[in-house]
Amino acid sequence: MSNRLAQSQSLYLRKHAENPIDWWPWCDAALEKAATEDKPIFLSVGYSSCHWCTVMEGEAFSDEAIAHYLNTHFVPIKVDREERPDLDSIYMQALQMLTGQGGWPLNIWLTPGDRIPFYGGTYFPIQARYGRPAFLDLLQGLDRFYHEDKTKLASIQDQIYTALKRSTLLPVSDTPLNAELLHSGINTSTGIIGTPRPGNPSFPMIPYSDLVLAGSRFPGRETATAIAQQRGYDLALGGIYDHVAGGFHRYTVDATWTVPHFEKMLYDNGQIVEYLANLWSAGHREPAYRRAVVGTIAWLQREMTAPEGYFYAAQDADSFPDATAIEPEEGVFYIWGYEELSQGLSAGELRALCSAFSIIPEGNFEGMNVLQRDEGGDLAPEVEAALAKLFAVRYGAPPEQCPTFPPAVDNHSAKTYPWPGRIPAVTDPKMIAAWNGLMISGLARAAAVFDLPEALSLATGAIAFLLDQQWVEGRFHRLNYGGSVSVPAQAEDYAFVIKALLDLYQVEQAEAWLTAAIRIQEEFDQYLWNDQGGGYFNGAVDASGDLLVRERSYLDNATPAANGVAIANLVRLALVTQTTTYLERAEQGLLAFAGIMDQSPAACPSLFGALDWFLAATLVRSNPTQLRELGRQFWPRVMYRQEEMTGEEIALLCQGLTCLPPVTTPEQFATLLHQCHNP
Repeated sequence: MSNRLAQSQSLYLRKHAENPIDWWPWCDAALEKAATEDKPIFLSVGYSSCHWCTVMEGEAFSDEAIAHYLNTHFVPIKVDREERPDLDSIYMQALQMLTGQGGWPLNIWLTPGDRIPFYGGTYFPIQARYGRPAFLDLLQGLDRFYHEDKTKLASIQDQIYTALKRSTLLPVSDTPLNAELLHSGINTSTGIIGTPRPGNPSFPMIPYSDLVLAGSRFPGRETATAIAQQRGYDLALGGIYDHVAGGFHRYTVDATWTVPHFEKMLYDNGQIVEYLANLWSAGHREPAYRRAVVGTIAWLQREMTAPEGYFYAAQDADSFPDATAIEPEEGVFYIWGYEELSQGLSAGELRALCSAFSIIPEGNFEGMNVLQRDEGGDLAPEVEAALAKLFAVRYGAPPEQCPTFPPAVDNHSAKTYPWPGRIPAVTDPKMIAAWNGLMISGLARAAAVFDLPEALSLATGAIAFLLDQQWVEGRFHRLNYGGSVSVPAQAEDYAFVIKALLDLYQVEQAEAWLTAAIRIQEEFDQYLWNDQGGGYFNGAVDASGDLLVRERSYLDNATPAANGVAIANLVRLALVTQTTTYLERAEQGLLAFAGIMDQSPAACPSLFGALDWFLAATLVRSNPTQLRELGRQFWPRVMYRQEEMTGEEIALLCQGLTCLPPVTTPEQFATLLHQCHNP
């Protein structure tokens, strides 16, 4: 019998609809039930493409004895972190305070009424193993603790709540917003990206890589240049990239960029496309970069674009090897057995493929092969022909005959649809405004750098959907489930969508994009700006009543911190509108976070990116031809505004609040632009 999650729009919540656990979504009724019955809340947070979330759903959450105990002694609540990143952020921080580490699934126990955490962890097995307790034993111990040791419980509550409240207070600092502070941030990120981490997973870490690449424009930064390019090689050549069909996986489980954790997240792909396009525009013309960008755009168009124009959220790591399988397995949609390759390819094609990729008979992942390139450059025609054959094995048709591919929206459809090739991983079809913004930015940059009209078409289709469909009673919203709008926009939604509009404006110089950016910025400022201290809260003032504390996010993770992007947006808006209010707010925001930047530069590369915008802040006004050429180049802290030149002028430059004399020669223009761009 299904539980109440069966009615949820969230794919992640619906995956738990057949559990014997009496799950609640996060809602007033569940919170009131816990308080009325004096039962601790068991809060479990995850997302649809999370591998260990899937494992725990099939194990502990499907166990009848565990379910009976949970239902009797706790109020179990499920949250999709992609719906409520504000909730997830608070309780993830609490988990790290309790255990010293975090991750998903995020399983945490809260006191009823005040919702303060007192115990937490990530994956818990049914039987004790991996140094983790059996889940039922843990539940029994926590129930006893809650009812029998109120003194210690109160002490833990006080410590955690005090620490959470303290974490919302930014350190007071008189740190100046100058080049010295900026370069300390660039140096830190360069060290983080450039330091080998043997035995550890490899993550794209694009916010850090972006800062390193932008910093490479300064004199004497040859090391940063080399490190930025190496990150491009890692991404475009490694197993993290799907060399057969495009798109990037979330990370690799090793330090050699070989074996990925196979889910594909929209937010990663948007950032990586923009990063590789920027690398190319900076003069690093590695053919593998362009191939990866073009392949990712093809994947996006084929598998991740809704008929309405927006982009789906993610694809799972796991898929079914065949329709008779009970449970999906990690990576089976993407990996290749040597015998399968031998039978499906000609001898020449197999030799060519093995010469370009690290393919061995015994495999590099559980007896199978993840494709990873040995070196850069163009792939030989015979290699591309072999990859096209592998594409046909996976999808049931060669690439030219498969411009679109229907999503498997849940496990049932994955197992029952007559797929012409392999059974694909499940796609989470929800629209997340923030993630669409990141993808639109990547497409806009790729369109400018590589002259890809299909990328621009995808970007404008998605932004048109956001501007037309994501408004309820005049307010911008975060999610869309097949036409159903949900959840008020959070800081990252505002910040990333405004950035996307400004990035499209850079490419097309269409006033509609600028007008929309200004409109959304006004709402962002009205409902999320902190008037007392500066910076933006994660959630709107009228949509945060269920939060334990209100945070201002500044930590960069898999996605950039909302405040870093938001402050950079303010500088960009100030440049193109010549409105000083935006610049004043940007300065106030940077001053609010200056202490964090000074004391913890490793935490916040996006804030240093915003500081770089604040210091360099350059506007170029010129004719469309000149601006299109500039758009193909690497000027990471320059905004463009179209203006017809008169007489001998070819461009007008402004730096911050100062306009410079008109430029009349290409040589003068290049010299002046370099001076402005390197404060």
